[in-house]
Amino acid sequence: MRFVSVRDLRNTPGRLWEEVRSQDLVLTANGKPVALLVGLHGDDLEETVRVVKRARAMEAVSGMRRAAAARGLDRLGMDEIDAIIRPTRAERGGA
Repeated sequence: MRFVSVRDLRNTPGRLWEEVRSQDLVLTANGKPVALLVGLHGDDLEETVRVVKRARAMEAVSGMRRAAAARGLDRLGMDEIDAIIRPTRAERGGA
């Protein structure tokens, strides 16, 4: 994976479009990553989008798990979880 700047993309787009066919590129602005340019292999755009969305969802779940562990919430028992959920359900008119 190669890092390329927004300036590179603006100045030499053709070269980068050829390069992204063989490797993914990290687009940077002011030296910081801002986007990932992923080449499509074959004609299945929908499948590539599904895979990227799945990876983002997995990353979000991992982040939530890390945050829960940092707060000690990963060690709660079902009784404690139910005690936290019960007031919210009651407010919403649920069971």
